[in-house]
Amino acid sequence: MQISEDIINRKGARKGTDIPRDVWTLLNQGEIESVNLTEWLAVNHMTLIQHVLPSVGLDHYIDDISSEITKQKAESGMKAIRLIGQLLDEVLHEENEEKQAEVLQAFAHHVSDSVRCWAAYMNKQHLSTLEEKLAYIQPFAADHHFGVREIAWMSVRESLSHQLDQSIEYLTEWAKSGDENIRRFSVESIRPRGVWTKHIELLKQEPERALPILNLLKSDLSTYVQDSVGNWLNDASKTQPNWVMNLCEQWSKESDTKATSRIIKKAKRTICEGESVNKSLN
Repeated sequence: MQISEDIINRKGARKGTDIPRDVWTLLNQGEIESVNLTEWLAVNHMTLIQHVLPSVGLDHYIDDISSEITKQKAESGMKAIRLIGQLLDEVLHEENEEKQAEVLQAFAHHVSDSVRCWAAYMNKQHLSTLEEKLAYIQPFAADHHFGVREIAWMSVRESLSHQLDQSIEYLTEWAKSGDENIRRFSVESIRPRGVWTKHIELLKQEPERALPILNLLKSDLSTYVQDSVGNWLNDASKTQPNWVMNLCEQWSKESDTKATSRIIKKAKRTICEGESVNKSLN
């Protein structure tokens, strides 16, 4: 299908109701990527599976998967992605290894970011070791699309939190990557509080466990990574403010760079807000 340059180069609507009909149709057919969060959230995954599954010979699973989507009221957003990815992971176990590999390859490189998000959850979580899960998810963590990268860390966060020390050991190597997306994943995936995910209680109480990763990235040149490190420390400051203040003071002495200063500013924002409130009350 020939997609017009206007559609390919669009900026994306601010509201779901403003998404042009032709764009919305192409998104739900899996023919184009979303370009912003509004479009990403607007994709109807019930419609999408009806277009995508037949293309890989899985149309005989459409009714069962659609039924479960309806049952769980999960036609769009992260809930739909998680559910469909997990359901597809389960049904692929009924297929031979050649078919499994074919589908995973097709979905992992699909033009639709939503389909690649499904694939990020098709990682045989109940069978794979932590090392295997990270090896599987790495291409998704490096994906050019923001939505796929977010789903990538969400899909393995529970496994990472259950094997925290081993996870930090592996992710410390990721923090040395030349790819800013991989470095960012090493931090974002184990944020103490995270976004739309369960908290990692151990890191809320003992944030120093993540120092091997944090110290590597304290002066990272990528603002994408800087934001993640700053947000990580801001999370930690809500339970261990003194530790965060001491670390920021140490970093400011060790690394007099704009990157480190920017991270420290983000790291201390909750602490500074609290100080401002206290001053106003006094």
